[in-house]
Amino acid sequence: MKTANWNPWHGCKKLSEGCRYCYVYRQDGRYNPEIDSSEVRRTSSFDLPLKRKRDKSFKLEPGTLVFTCFTSDFFVDDADEWRKDAWRMIKERNDLIFYIFTKRIDRFNISLPDDWGTGYENVIIGCTIENQKRADYRLPIFKELPIKHKTIICAPLLESINLRPYLDKTIEEVAASGESGNDARVCNYDWILDIREQCIEADIPFCFHQTGAKFLKNGKLYRINRRFQIMQAKKAGIDFKITHNG
Repeated sequence: MKTANWNPWHGCKKLSEGCRYCYVYRQDGRYNPEIDSSEVRRTSSFDLPLKRKRDKSFKLEPGTLVFTCFTSDFFVDDADEWRKDAWRMIKERNDLIFYIFTKRIDRFNISLPDDWGTGYENVIIGCTIENQKRADYRLPIFKELPIKHKTIICAPLLESINLRPYLDKTIEEVAASGESGNDARVCNYDWILDIREQCIEADIPFCFHQTGAKFLKNGKLYRINRRFQIMQAKKAGIDFKITHNG
């Protein structure tokens, strides 16, 4: 499956423990130090799903998996006035699959389309959690929302998390990742394996996406370069019922 990135707005306000070393802030600081990463602004790519090539075909080809708003949060309050137009484009391009991660699942209903009903078939919502506190706040909300395709994203994984109360057949996948960056907090492989075991018990697909920069395994701390973190996770060979490439 082809993939693409669509960032209709950029910038985000840090919300919880997982945001401390946000990669967007790091990237902005490195490549665009004049930018205030906490300021949310509409980007020149806002209407990317509707943009066309010279031959009048869409730039984003039908069937593409579109990672949406990964340099912000789709549900951040600063973007409330733009979200209706974003939803309109998502509905119009029902030949694309839009994958949206959020730490703000409690704001999901704000600016939601009137015709949302039980959800759009071409939208996947990933509820992001980093510790038990956030899991116990966000996932009960997530569980009750009308969304056709739901995933749980444990990233950056900061501690052992009990997901059992929230794993039911509405969850299509659980993914887990360590934290990247020089200041990354340690990810313990035991936490990853425990989440995997919970998913196997519930017969829900599990994906170990990346190790993070500081990875503790069998009592030994490994420092892993960013370009190897996904590869090392895949080499572990612990994905369960995953049919895509991560």
